[in-house]
Amino acid sequence: MNLKTKLRNYYFTAIFSVFFALAGFSYNTWRMEITEDNNNTRTAAFEVLIVLAEFEQILYTAHYDKNTVDGSARIGWVKIGLATDLSALISPAVEVKMEMLTGLWSESWSRIENDGDAVDELVSAVTDIRMQIKTILKSLN
Repeated sequence: MNLKTKLRNYYFTAIFSVFFALAGFSYNTWRMEITEDNNNTRTAAFEVLIVLAEFEQILYTAHYDKNTVDGSARIGWVKIGLATDLSALISPAVEVKMEMLTGLWSESWSRIENDGDAVDELVSAVTDIRMQIKTILKSLN
């Protein structure tokens, strides 16, 4: 083999190696970004599910137990605010549903102690959000 052929093979191998390394690095970077996004979504989703369960507990305590200390509307506002903030990390659909729940809570928080329909409506909205979150969690790769 002459020197020209050896150099051509060397250059071809070097160029192919650089291309292969760049492709591998690009894929790895993309995959890590997707994984990080999925982890953030999962963490936010689990936190929202916990907060929604606590919110439901506040509703039930205020309505069924007539306990305005543990079923305080102020605590409900804090839970709704936290869930709304975290919902932006899950998906636009969950964020919209949380904003709707916030509006519903704004309209009915003062009636939950005595109005079973208001409680049922709020619980239904919470259940709808939970279902949406579960669907999103199942779809993550």
